[in-house]
Amino acid sequence: MRRLLPALALLFVVPAAAEDFRWQGRLAAGKTVEIKGINGGINARSAGGSEVEVTAVKRGHRDDPDDVKIEMVEHDGGVTICAVYPARWMGKPNKCQPGEGSGSNSNNDVEVNFEVRVPSGVHFLGRTVNGGVEAIDLPADASAYTVNGSVRVSASGEARAETVNGSIRASMGRADGHDPLSFKTVNGGITVELPASVEADVHAETVNGGIETDFPLTVKGKWVGRRVDGQIGAGGRRLELETVNGSITLRKSS
Repeated sequence: MRRLLPALALLFVVPAAAEDFRWQGRLAAGKTVEIKGINGGINARSAGGSEVEVTAVKRGHRDDPDDVKIEMVEHDGGVTICAVYPARWMGKPNKCQPGEGSGSNSNNDVEVNFEVRVPSGVHFLGRTVNGGVEAIDLPADASAYTVNGSVRVSASGEARAETVNGSIRASMGRADGHDPLSFKTVNGGITVELPASVEADVHAETVNGGIETDFPLTVKGKWVGRRVDGQIGAGGRRLELETVNGSITLRKSS
């Protein structure tokens, strides 16, 4: 029996995942590294050095991973890296380009999981459809979007996050800009941590859940059920928090 154990153990050894894509390079402060997937998660962390690092691993169950290409586009705003799936038969081909829109996967079940390292001063933008997004301890602004998956984002700059089926947990070190900050889901709770000095016009709304805030909130009109519009401080930029099935919590950074 002792002689059989090593042989049996080999049956359960899972080989380390090989990288199917790797890119490493410098981006100027203020530029953005954007990751666009369809099936699979995105995991972003702060880089130890001065370069952006992006790796991707493809895994297929029924379909061939080689049919999914990883493409990169450099542009004035930074760099966009996409998982590009084969187009539908006779359909318009998918292509990698910055901004919203991730193409179609044509029911292709290949998963592409991205790992990203973000250096100081570089913004992060992650988009996927079926998978979670984690962007933790990033050194500038960070935005994360998915459809089926949870989102966790924390940044020294501003943060934004949206999903449909999943929870949102976000924290930001700065919230003194002018553009709206939006955190929206349908099935999941929302927890957002803001600097104590924040001043904002708040809209918070849920259907099945409660609303809780660490900040004194000057309510405009009446606090109607699970919907509230009000001001933190003197008001200012718009802060939107919306869900259907879940609670909303505003936390003050310590």
